[in-house]
Amino acid sequence: MLLGRRETTARRPWRISAKLLIISSIVTVIGFSAICVNVMLDMRRGEEALARQTLENLATSIDADISRNIDIYDLSLKAVASNMLLPEINTVSRPIRQLILFDHSTTAKHFGAIQVFDASGNLTIDASTLDPQPENRADEEYFRAHRDNPDVGLFISRPMLFRGAYSIVLSRRLSGTDGGFVGVVAGSIRFSYFHELFERLSLDLEDTITVLKRDRTIMMRRPFDLDIIGKNLGTQQDWKSENLRAGGSYAGRGPVDPTPRLYVRSSGSGPLFVVAGKPLRVVFALWQREALRIGAVVLMLSLFVLGSAIVLAREISRRADAENRLEEMATTDALTGLRNRRKFDQVIDTEWRRAMRQKTQVALLMIDADHFKAYNDTFGHQAGDQVLVGIAICISDSVRRAGDCAARYGGEEFAVLLPNISATEAFKIAETIRAKVLGWSDGGAGSTVSCGVASLTPTAGMDWAVLVAAADKALYAAKAGGRNQSVVASLPKLSLVA
Repeated sequence: MLLGRRETTARRPWRISAKLLIISSIVTVIGFSAICVNVMLDMRRGEEALARQTLENLATSIDADISRNIDIYDLSLKAVASNMLLPEINTVSRPIRQLILFDHSTTAKHFGAIQVFDASGNLTIDASTLDPQPENRADEEYFRAHRDNPDVGLFISRPMLFRGAYSIVLSRRLSGTDGGFVGVVAGSIRFSYFHELFERLSLDLEDTITVLKRDRTIMMRRPFDLDIIGKNLGTQQDWKSENLRAGGSYAGRGPVDPTPRLYVRSSGSGPLFVVAGKPLRVVFALWQREALRIGAVVLMLSLFVLGSAIVLAREISRRADAENRLEEMATTDALTGLRNRRKFDQVIDTEWRRAMRQKTQVALLMIDADHFKAYNDTFGHQAGDQVLVGIAICISDSVRRAGDCAARYGGEEFAVLLPNISATEAFKIAETIRAKVLGWSDGGAGSTVSCGVASLTPTAGMDWAVLVAAADKALYAAKAGGRNQSVVASLPKLSLVA
């Protein structure tokens, strides 16, 4: 006895030390992991901030270049619009008129010649020639915009094929001395300007530069794709403009392609804005390598607890499986495989409360095998069991919704709970079950079923026993009416309708 006590006393400190060692080791690993995670998150935020700043500078510089050229070209449009109001403009010769209108106009290889259209959309003056060819632009978006709205100001069209080259058209309204519409002065900036601008930049292959109007129409994009140019992002259901506000950034899948990127939008106030994007895998490439290296070290430190965790997980899994099997056994009828009465009572109580909250209907079918006792007495219990199994299979084949509950209610009686279904729909299901049992019966089982159908919308203070009683009453009426039929209970008076 004394020796046993001493052995117990000798073993006790070891057990306490083992527990302390395990606890202190776990705390150490968790603490070290937390520090590493914090460091790695700081590194990740740093990489993202650096990439965001780079993209912001890129977007701002491109935005500034585009805005400057648009402003310069717009000055030429304003000068032409102003000179068109001079009284003597229509009295001078064509060469003199060209000098007056276009002497101070901006010229560059990417800028199209300025044109003047009258109130009907006919081309009257062209900066590139004294004898312009007949041309009418009355149906163009920019012409209609100025004609219908005197306050448009500078209008930038959608990307279009203009005078043989893909361009964006810049236009201004020509108004008479009385403010009336007298025409439009228009010019263009060719896509070659954007191509040349983007080529000057040092960009990775998957980096994107997108130029958009304020209504989020894509004016130009690098990499270039004509199928994307002119697309309006405002019509996309899976993309919200709040994702990327002026001067802001967004990380994730963009509206054009599925590649996750870091996007930064310029903060300029011009008619166009720029969005620069870089793939997230490129942004975080260095960080990912560091994360893998540090993660491997942390993993090595954590391996010593992996074995015990696996053992515990297996034991928990076994216990969970055992509990699931017990639960299945406790809620399933062993003969038919349907839910048993206990499970049915739980389900109908839950669905009844839900229907009461949502003010929806609940339908119930009460199904009973006709002449089952006589059949059982004639052919034996095993044959009777086969009939019950066959009826259960017919019920399962007819009831397929996830929320429906088919159960063996007791003996040869079955119950089918059908949430959110009217009496008419429930009657169709009952007839389907009855017809399947009848068809199976013709194969040799020699059995039919009678069905009672009830459906109602629960109200406060009403118990689901009312629904069961109504379906039972309908079932009795079906049997009294000759069996092998379905009867619907009319509520609330519970009068019966075959």
